[in-house]
Amino acid sequence: MLKCLHVVAPSRLINQNVTPPSTTLPNAEPYPLLLNASFTTPSASFSQPLHSRPQYDPPFSPSPKPYYKSKKNHAEKKKKNNSENGDPNKNGAPKLPFKSNLPFDFRYSYSESDPSVGPISFRESPKFSPFGPGRIDRKWAGVSAPVQGEPDRERVEEERNRILGEPLSEVEVAELIERYRHSDCARQINLGKGGVTHNMLGDIHNHWKKAEAVRIKCLGVPTLDMDNVCFHLEDKSGGKVIYRNINILLLYRGRNYDTKNCPVIPLMLWKPYAPIYPRLVKNVIEGLTYEETKEMRKSGLNSDPLLKLTRNGVYVNVVERVREAFKTQEVVKLDCIHVGTSDCKKIGVKLRDLVPCVPILFKDEQIILWRGNFKEEQPSDSQC
Repeated sequence: MLKCLHVVAPSRLINQNVTPPSTTLPNAEPYPLLLNASFTTPSASFSQPLHSRPQYDPPFSPSPKPYYKSKKNHAEKKKKNNSENGDPNKNGAPKLPFKSNLPFDFRYSYSESDPSVGPISFRESPKFSPFGPGRIDRKWAGVSAPVQGEPDRERVEEERNRILGEPLSEVEVAELIERYRHSDCARQINLGKGGVTHNMLGDIHNHWKKAEAVRIKCLGVPTLDMDNVCFHLEDKSGGKVIYRNINILLLYRGRNYDTKNCPVIPLMLWKPYAPIYPRLVKNVIEGLTYEETKEMRKSGLNSDPLLKLTRNGVYVNVVERVREAFKTQEVVKLDCIHVGTSDCKKIGVKLRDLVPCVPILFKDEQIILWRGNFKEEQPSDSQC
């Protein structure tokens, strides 16, 4: 416990002729420090305000900053200041629905879907739009969101030519290629088995806001038909492919591209379920009997594979290799053991249209192709 000591001022002792008591400390004068020090009475020290005391260190600021009573009042005041200054509310919700003037139907994939082939059924209700309820001014029809009204093709083509401007010179093309063709380019988009998707268009325009061109690396099933990929990239984005090397593309935005007035591309929030299409391979191939079909499938499975495809590979030379093989063979086998079942069927559909040929079997990730009754047109003697 602390003991309270009552200290008597030295001035009172001198006036009353009273000698102070001696201390018990050896070899020390009485009160050597008290005579040179100044003392204040307890009542005098507590009567002074805190901020006037010497060496006063308050635990908090004596004049606190003004604060807002609630977050609501603070938000209202901030909104009022922004409106007075003319600043837009960047954190506000976007205006719905989005109104896009793009002159084509919205689809999940543009290069890997065929509008001429209609589905026979849906795995989910067509009323569930992947863009979200009420977010776009178009109605989802199960596989696409059709454009409202017939677009003016001539006006669209004129607008695209205006944005592209004059063709690039060889020096300008070489400069862009040298800047964006390398693998360490920061302006790169990977194109996978989905092909040219809807959300990829938004990524392309986001890159074009800061760069003249964007590098696109294509992998997987779409590389079977690179001409189709280039067509949809130019048609849907409005740019121009200025460089193409195997599976690497450079897409140029145009001389007169306005970064502040980009087209409105609403985001697709999820990937819609693929609808159900007619069966790709029938039990009996058209033009053959049941026994002939069975024997051809058996011989195809027992034959050596022409090619062994890998997952997310580059298939730019597969079509030519299959065409060359059909000159000497009737049935061709492709080994897709690491590709996947869904990609196997996509490869078979593309080869059916590009070679052309007839897929007769998909089993154990093996593709069996029959050359069919397609006859190549031989040049006549007059043309030689």
